[in-house]
Amino acid sequence: MTKWMVSMKKADFDAIAAKYEIKNITARLLRNRDLVTDEQIKSYLEGDASMLHDPMELEDIEKGAGIMLERISRKERIRVIGDYDVDGICSSFILVKGLKLFGADVDCVLPDRVKDGYGLSIKLVDNAIADGIDTIITCDNGIAALEQIAHAKEKGMTVVVTDHHEVPFEERGGERNELLPCADAVIDPKRAEGRCSFKEICGAVVAYKFLQVMAKISGREEEEEFRDFFSQMLVFAGIATVCDVMELRDENRIIVKESLRKIESISNKGLRALINVNSLDASNMSSYHYGFVIGPCLNATGRLEQATMALDLFMEEDYSRAVKAAGDLKALNDSRKQMTQDGVKEAVRQVEELSEGLGLPKVLVLYLEDTEESIAGIIAGRIKEKYYRPTIVITNTEGGGAKGSGRSIEKYDMFTKLSEVKELFTKFGGHKMAAGLSLPKENIAVLRERLNDNCDLSEEDFVPVLHIDMELPFAYADKELVKDMEKLEPFGNGNPKPVFARKNVKLLRGSLIGKNKNFGKYRVTDGSSEMDMMYFGDLEKWHDFLRERYGQDKVDALYNGIRIDDPMSISVAYYPGINDYNGSMQIVMNDFT
Repeated sequence: MTKWMVSMKKADFDAIAAKYEIKNITARLLRNRDLVTDEQIKSYLEGDASMLHDPMELEDIEKGAGIMLERISRKERIRVIGDYDVDGICSSFILVKGLKLFGADVDCVLPDRVKDGYGLSIKLVDNAIADGIDTIITCDNGIAALEQIAHAKEKGMTVVVTDHHEVPFEERGGERNELLPCADAVIDPKRAEGRCSFKEICGAVVAYKFLQVMAKISGREEEEEFRDFFSQMLVFAGIATVCDVMELRDENRIIVKESLRKIESISNKGLRALINVNSLDASNMSSYHYGFVIGPCLNATGRLEQATMALDLFMEEDYSRAVKAAGDLKALNDSRKQMTQDGVKEAVRQVEELSEGLGLPKVLVLYLEDTEESIAGIIAGRIKEKYYRPTIVITNTEGGGAKGSGRSIEKYDMFTKLSEVKELFTKFGGHKMAAGLSLPKENIAVLRERLNDNCDLSEEDFVPVLHIDMELPFAYADKELVKDMEKLEPFGNGNPKPVFARKNVKLLRGSLIGKNKNFGKYRVTDGSSEMDMMYFGDLEKWHDFLRERYGQDKVDALYNGIRIDDPMSISVAYYPGINDYNGSMQIVMNDFT
């Protein structure tokens, strides 16, 4: 079961509420998010694009921008090399459109996930040379491409790296020494000598800031076409920030907030088409729609086909063609969903097999040889959520080797732990919560053994923690509070939806709803108020909990359509909301005990 922890942080909530014209409850929510000073609260509630950090804080960014402007002035051919995920697609689009605005002769190559693998490769460098390319600029990759960039430099190429991933390192005499590629400029907020006020930005934001510096040093930042460009591109930076699961705090939250505000008026025909084919309302979108609707459609291209499909969609100038292309992306994503379900089923079978006798391993390393390698990361994420263990899913590659994707839990730094066994890999990279790797098949069993031997997690670390903002009677969960909490959006990683708790909640009646009867709707009361409660989680787990505590007869009675005289009583963690269909108040249950 999940461990509930109720926040007990103190502040003068009445004063905060009065100063910022918010409810006392909302003031408590701000304090729970570690917002203490007036500057922090003002930035959180009122922050806009003018409050983003100075891009000049990024090490090498002015140098790299100067190089790019000089190459453009000399009419040299430039190639953007990105990545096949949402961040790579968005950062490539931002760079290509921006560089063309400066008059660059620029094209873009996104690696094939299967044939090329992640990031810059020797093959991509040689292809660029064969195509007469003078300068390569990477985005969302490159920081770990030491050999590949050294090869490019030996061939006389200019290379500028823009990335946001962790910098490779080695330990020498107890000190951590960064291993930087020998590029002409290396722009990465994670560089140790950087002066970044906030390092946790995605690749698309790094690309966005790079172009800002180009505009500044060339004296063009106040030109109307550049102001319009940066306004529009902030939408794509926001999409990438959410889909790359960056923490929505500091400038990330401002970027996503501005992105959601501006998307209603986006002029990009491809993005408009993608919004429309998914039946979304551009005037009422949230970070959820970025992460669970738009993002998966873009990711599906890099997983099952070519990521250039998504890039081409954003480049499309004809709306009718854009609609057809967007429909193709949606269809691809639909097929990916079924493949993922099959992969998760096989992964669960392997976990149960690994657990026989010795119990659940601390680190799950699963080999799904018949699974499409492009969905390994999604499956790893699902298994991590189910078992709350660091999880690596490995599949076969076309070349005969193996490739894997990992997803981690809060107490396990996956990049650091993989660095401890880096001799097992032909290639690896990532950060604390996620990683990618390639290795010979014969090393899979060794990797499983080494990671588990080196794992210092305790049993307590494997218990998920749900942070409760406060206990709140239903009577206080009204429409006025819901409206007030909209000021805290967008929600996501690093800025979660508020979670309230209530004890002794009585289940009066219930029904199963949805096409597959996989959601629950209940009438509940806490003594102070009666309202509807929705549950979109694991119904099997929910029913097992009720059966164990109250018996099958009580569960059957709950769904018989008649109000129960002697109802079951539970504690719930919930979020209040308004029913979209009838405008009535309801709560959504997050967890139960």
